[in-house]
Amino acid sequence: MSETDTVVRAIRDGRLAVLPTDTVYGLVCTASNEQPAADLYRLKGRDAIQPTALLFGSVDVLLECIPELAGRPAAIARDLLPGPFTLVVPNPAGRFRWLCESRPDTIGVRVPALSGPVAEIVDRLGAVVATSANLPGEPDPRRLAEVPEQILAGVAAVLDGGELPGTASTVLDLTGPKPVVLRVGVADPGEALARIAALHT
Repeated sequence: MSETDTVVRAIRDGRLAVLPTDTVYGLVCTASNEQPAADLYRLKGRDAIQPTALLFGSVDVLLECIPELAGRPAAIARDLLPGPFTLVVPNPAGRFRWLCESRPDTIGVRVPALSGPVAEIVDRLGAVVATSANLPGEPDPRRLAEVPEQILAGVAAVLDGGELPGTASTVLDLTGPKPVVLRVGVADPGEALARIAALHT
Protein backbone atom coordinates (compact mmCIF):
# COMPACT_ATOMS: atom_id res chain seq x y z
CA MET A 1 0.00 0.00 0.00
CA SER A 2 1.36 3.42 -0.95
CA GLU A 3 1.76 6.32 1.45
CA THR A 4 -1.21 8.12 -0.12
CA ASP A 5 -3.33 4.96 0.14
CA THR A 6 -2.48 4.72 3.84
CA VAL A 7 -3.47 8.34 4.51
CA VAL A 8 -6.69 8.11 2.49
CA ARG A 9 -7.72 4.89 4.24
CA ALA A 10 -7.03 6.36 7.68
CA ILE A 11 -9.14 9.45 7.00
CA ARG A 12 -11.97 7.47 5.40
CA ASP A 13 -11.99 5.23 8.47
CA GLY A 14 -12.69 8.26 10.65
CA ARG A 15 -9.20 8.72 12.02
CA LEU A 16 -7.12 11.91 12.09
CA ALA A 17 -4.12 12.88 9.98
CA VAL A 18 -1.57 15.68 9.65
CA LEU A 19 -1.12 16.96 6.10
CA PRO A 20 0.77 19.85 4.47
CA THR A 21 -1.42 22.48 2.80
CA ASP A 22 -0.43 25.52 0.74
CA THR A 23 -0.01 27.55 3.95
CA VAL A 24 0.70 25.50 7.11
CA TYR A 25 0.49 21.92 8.33
CA GLY A 26 -3.11 20.96 8.96
CA LEU A 27 -4.90 18.56 11.28
CA VAL A 28 -7.58 16.91 9.15
CA CYS A 29 -10.39 14.36 9.27
CA THR A 30 -13.24 13.17 7.12
CA ALA A 31 -16.10 15.58 6.48
CA SER A 32 -18.68 12.82 6.18
CA ASN A 33 -19.77 12.61 9.82
CA GLU A 34 -19.57 14.41 13.12
CA GLN A 35 -17.54 12.11 15.39
CA PRO A 36 -14.12 12.52 13.68
CA ALA A 37 -14.56 16.31 13.88
CA ALA A 38 -15.26 15.99 17.60
CA ASP A 39 -12.08 13.93 17.93
CA LEU A 40 -10.16 16.61 16.02
CA TYR A 41 -11.43 19.36 18.33
CA ARG A 42 -10.55 17.30 21.38
CA LEU A 43 -7.00 16.58 20.19
CA LYS A 44 -6.35 20.20 19.29
CA GLY A 45 -7.88 21.44 22.54
CA ARG A 46 -10.31 23.63 20.64
CA ASP A 47 -13.64 24.93 21.92
CA ALA A 48 -16.46 23.19 20.04
CA ILE A 49 -18.16 26.50 19.30
CA GLN A 50 -15.21 27.73 17.20
CA PRO A 51 -15.84 27.28 13.46
CA THR A 52 -13.61 24.99 11.42
CA ALA A 53 -13.25 25.10 7.66
CA LEU A 54 -13.88 22.47 5.04
CA LEU A 55 -11.06 21.92 2.57
CA PHE A 56 -12.00 20.76 -0.93
CA GLY A 57 -10.05 19.28 -3.81
CA SER A 58 -11.59 21.68 -6.33
CA VAL A 59 -14.15 24.45 -6.64
CA ASP A 60 -16.41 22.06 -8.55
CA VAL A 61 -16.42 19.66 -5.59
CA LEU A 62 -17.10 22.57 -3.24
CA LEU A 63 -20.17 23.56 -5.25
CA GLU A 64 -21.35 19.94 -5.39
CA CYS A 65 -21.09 19.60 -1.60
CA ILE A 66 -22.84 22.92 -0.94
CA PRO A 67 -25.18 23.16 -3.93
CA GLU A 68 -27.07 26.13 -2.47
CA LEU A 69 -23.91 28.23 -2.91
CA ALA A 70 -24.64 30.26 -6.03
CA GLY A 71 -24.59 33.77 -7.42
CA ARG A 72 -22.03 36.21 -6.06
CA PRO A 73 -20.34 33.92 -3.45
CA ALA A 74 -19.91 31.17 -6.05
CA ALA A 75 -18.45 33.65 -8.56
CA ILE A 76 -16.00 34.93 -5.94
CA ALA A 77 -15.00 31.38 -5.04
CA ARG A 78 -14.26 30.62 -8.69
CA ASP A 79 -12.17 33.79 -8.98
CA LEU A 80 -10.09 33.43 -5.80
CA LEU A 81 -9.74 29.66 -5.58
CA PRO A 82 -7.63 27.58 -5.64
CA GLY A 83 -5.57 29.81 -3.41
CA PRO A 84 -4.64 30.68 0.19
CA PHE A 85 -8.07 31.95 1.20
CA THR A 86 -10.75 30.73 3.57
CA LEU A 87 -14.14 32.03 2.49
CA VAL A 88 -17.02 32.24 4.94
CA VAL A 89 -20.08 31.68 2.76
CA PRO A 90 -23.84 31.31 3.25
CA ASN A 91 -24.98 27.86 4.34
CA PRO A 92 -28.79 28.09 4.22
CA ALA A 93 -29.27 24.32 4.40
CA GLY A 94 -27.18 24.08 7.56
CA ARG A 95 -24.81 21.52 6.07
CA PHE A 96 -21.94 20.29 8.29
CA ARG A 97 -23.48 22.23 11.17
CA TRP A 98 -21.13 20.60 13.69
CA LEU A 99 -18.32 22.71 12.16
CA CYS A 100 -20.06 26.05 12.66
CA GLU A 101 -22.11 25.94 15.85
CA SER A 102 -21.73 29.66 16.47
CA ARG A 103 -23.05 30.57 12.98
CA PRO A 104 -24.86 27.51 11.59
CA ASP A 105 -26.17 29.46 8.59
CA THR A 106 -22.58 30.01 7.39
CA ILE A 107 -19.58 27.80 6.70
CA GLY A 108 -15.88 28.31 6.04
CA VAL A 109 -14.50 26.74 2.86
CA ARG A 110 -11.05 26.38 1.34
CA VAL A 111 -9.68 25.12 -1.98
CA PRO A 112 -5.90 25.25 -1.54
CA ALA A 113 -3.45 25.14 -4.40
CA LEU A 114 -1.91 21.72 -3.77
CA SER A 115 0.42 19.44 -5.71
CA GLY A 116 2.00 16.01 -5.38
CA PRO A 117 0.78 13.39 -2.90
CA VAL A 118 -1.33 15.75 -0.80
CA ALA A 119 -3.23 16.89 -3.90
CA GLU A 120 -3.96 13.25 -4.74
CA ILE A 121 -5.15 12.59 -1.19
CA VAL A 122 -7.55 15.52 -1.09
CA ASP A 123 -8.79 14.80 -4.64
CA ARG A 124 -9.59 11.23 -3.66
CA LEU A 125 -11.40 12.31 -0.49
CA GLY A 126 -13.18 15.26 -2.11
CA ALA A 127 -13.42 17.21 1.14
CA VAL A 128 -11.85 17.13 4.60
CA VAL A 129 -12.26 19.09 7.80
CA ALA A 130 -9.03 21.03 8.31
CA THR A 131 -7.50 23.27 10.95
CA SER A 132 -3.90 24.21 11.67
CA ALA A 133 -1.96 21.42 13.40
CA ASN A 134 -1.05 23.45 16.46
CA LEU A 135 -2.38 23.94 19.96
CA PRO A 136 -4.47 27.03 20.79
CA GLY A 137 -2.28 30.12 21.00
CA GLU A 138 0.81 28.44 19.55
CA PRO A 139 2.45 29.30 16.20
CA ASP A 140 1.18 27.71 13.01
CA PRO A 141 3.58 24.91 12.00
CA ARG A 142 5.58 25.46 8.82
CA ARG A 143 7.51 22.18 9.23
CA LEU A 144 6.37 18.77 10.37
CA ALA A 145 8.88 19.01 13.24
CA GLU A 146 6.94 22.02 14.56
CA VAL A 147 3.70 20.05 14.98
CA PRO A 148 3.24 19.39 18.73
CA GLU A 149 4.09 15.87 19.88
CA GLN A 150 0.68 15.40 21.49
CA ILE A 151 -0.99 16.04 18.13
CA LEU A 152 1.35 13.69 16.29
CA ALA A 153 0.69 11.03 18.93
CA GLY A 154 -3.05 11.32 18.38
CA VAL A 155 -3.18 10.92 14.57
CA ALA A 156 -3.18 7.78 12.45
CA ALA A 157 -1.26 9.18 9.46
CA VAL A 158 1.25 11.91 8.68
CA LEU A 159 2.53 13.30 5.39
CA ASP A 160 5.73 15.34 5.30
CA GLY A 161 5.57 18.10 2.70
CA GLY A 162 8.79 19.88 3.63
CA GLU A 163 8.82 23.54 4.60
CA LEU A 164 5.64 25.55 4.00
CA PRO A 165 5.01 29.34 4.04
CA GLY A 166 4.01 29.10 7.71
CA THR A 167 1.30 31.75 7.63
CA ALA A 168 -2.36 30.77 7.69
CA SER A 169 -4.90 31.58 4.98
CA THR A 170 -6.55 34.98 4.67
CA VAL A 171 -10.18 34.76 5.82
CA LEU A 172 -12.92 36.69 4.00
CA ASP A 173 -16.56 36.77 5.11
CA LEU A 174 -18.84 36.84 2.05
CA THR A 175 -22.15 36.57 3.87
CA GLY A 176 -22.97 40.29 3.98
CA PRO A 177 -23.51 42.99 1.37
CA LYS A 178 -19.76 43.64 1.25
CA PRO A 179 -16.86 41.24 1.90
CA VAL A 180 -15.22 41.60 5.31
CA VAL A 181 -11.64 40.62 6.14
CA LEU A 182 -11.75 38.44 9.26
CA ARG A 183 -8.07 37.48 9.28
CA VAL A 184 -5.08 38.79 7.38
CA GLY A 185 -2.99 35.79 6.37
CA VAL A 186 -0.53 34.85 3.68
CA ALA A 187 -2.64 36.33 0.84
CA ASP A 188 -2.99 40.10 0.38
CA PRO A 189 -6.59 40.96 1.36
CA GLY A 190 -6.44 44.25 -0.54
CA GLU A 191 -5.74 42.47 -3.79
CA ALA A 192 -8.56 40.00 -3.08
CA LEU A 193 -11.04 42.80 -2.37
CA ALA A 194 -10.02 44.55 -5.61
CA ARG A 195 -10.60 41.33 -7.56
CA ILE A 196 -14.00 40.90 -5.94
CA ALA A 197 -14.95 44.49 -6.78
CA ALA A 198 -13.86 43.94 -10.39
CA LEU A 199 -16.32 41.06 -10.70
CA HIS A 200 -19.22 43.48 -10.30
CA THR A 201 -18.12 46.43 -12.41
